[in-house]
Amino acid sequence: MTSTALPTPSMSIPAVSASPDGSPTIVHLTSEYAPYARTGGLAEAVRGLATFQSRAGSAVVVFVPLYRTVRDHAPDLAPLGRPIRVELGFRSVEVRFFREVNAEPGPRVVFVDAPTYFNRSGLYGENGQDYADNARRYAVFSRAVLDGISRLIAGPVLVHAHDWHTSLALMYMRTYGELQERFANTPSVLSVHNAGYQGHFPEGVRNDCGIPSEVYNWRMAEWYGRVNYLKTGLAFADVVVTVSPGHARELRTPDGGFGLHTTFQWLGDRFLGITNGIDQHEWDPARDDQITANYAREDTSAKARCKAALQRSFGLPQRRRTPLFGMTGRMVTQKGLDLILNSHLVWNMDAQFVFLGQGERRYERALTQLAEARPRHVGVQTHFTDRLEHRLMAGADMFLMPSQYEPCGLTQMRAQRYGALPVGRRVGGIADTVEDDVTGFLFDPFTSGAFDHAISRALARFSDQQGWAQRMHVAMGRDFGWERSAERYARAYERAHRVVQSRS
Repeated sequence: MTSTALPTPSMSIPAVSASPDGSPTIVHLTSEYAPYARTGGLAEAVRGLATFQSRAGSAVVVFVPLYRTVRDHAPDLAPLGRPIRVELGFRSVEVRFFREVNAEPGPRVVFVDAPTYFNRSGLYGENGQDYADNARRYAVFSRAVLDGISRLIAGPVLVHAHDWHTSLALMYMRTYGELQERFANTPSVLSVHNAGYQGHFPEGVRNDCGIPSEVYNWRMAEWYGRVNYLKTGLAFADVVVTVSPGHARELRTPDGGFGLHTTFQWLGDRFLGITNGIDQHEWDPARDDQITANYAREDTSAKARCKAALQRSFGLPQRRRTPLFGMTGRMVTQKGLDLILNSHLVWNMDAQFVFLGQGERRYERALTQLAEARPRHVGVQTHFTDRLEHRLMAGADMFLMPSQYEPCGLTQMRAQRYGALPVGRRVGGIADTVEDDVTGFLFDPFTSGAFDHAISRALARFSDQQGWAQRMHVAMGRDFGWERSAERYARAYERAHRVVQSRS
């Protein structure tokens, strides 16, 4: 359960210094980080928070696996010292740390290279199937990062883990002898971005992943006879954060806690909800260089050109007054695709719909069939690009988010910035960031009928051009920047520090 370095490493760059004011270096552990590795909102949320923290003057380091996709964005990498060997369970693996040679200013990103585990075509799996060794892959990453912190970062640190993939790092810090001493005064925070994904594995992975027998019990790592990585992280974190206040309330309930509601309740005031932010410089129609024409809150006339361009690119007739609904994201059950596919209005009304994103094949096929049945009303693009996402936001009149659950959501915030009013379900972060009949339209029951009723309300408002322009004006003026969220994270870090002090 130890790691050993090959003979005295010579660092390629200096170790990261602590913040000038003596505060700890913030260390993010994450399985995704935009643009290097991304499947959804996790990559962007971690990047957004880390970037704002760095701009605010904190020393920030992000550890992320060196997937094959990393080299698509950072082909020129340099090693940080020599390899180390990480022993986990009854096996060891050679691990190296890399950094990008021409990295932009901001958080320092450290890539953890274990080719056997991460030099693959996918992040978590291929052809719709998870990799069989995901338990071992992310255990190795979580364990190796702790040695990377000691080798590369000078001064005190605060460890901020994200989701189940990095949760075991918090357990290793508190149960492994040499790590207990090294990180005794280190505060830890765990962010739960999506509790629907917990890292459930057979009990047999315990030995291979270095999970001590005393940890495998109903209070910590065990969950209905299986190992639960997320639950393990919840048990060992000093403070736990989820990504909106609304979702924090939901996670404490039997219906919304994904089987962990009693654990979230047990955390008490160590469990917080903090809404994610967005980069309002990147998502600004007045300066966005990826859209057809720029427009601003004070003058939205050029949005009509963006709408026409979006209609063209999805093969739809260019009809200015026809309401255009957009949707972008992972095409999975959580996102409410079943409500859309069973909607009477989507199949019959004189409106246009554009869908952008990949996901479950059954949904991709069903949306494609919908587009074939209604070629003048529905367009589908399963090849996601950032540029097309920006153009969808700029061209759509309304944005669909009928989510089964939505811990935070970023797209509803971006859509409002572009004057595309969300039609969404009143859950999690959607409820926290969309004001019904002011900046969007909300519904409650998870039924196609309730969804259709919200669409009908939106269409009634859309027919009043003056009233619609006022709603766009209000929505585009909403502040979804990271400033307020980062302030709340700073308070969460202070809370974690107090928890550590109370153990001393």
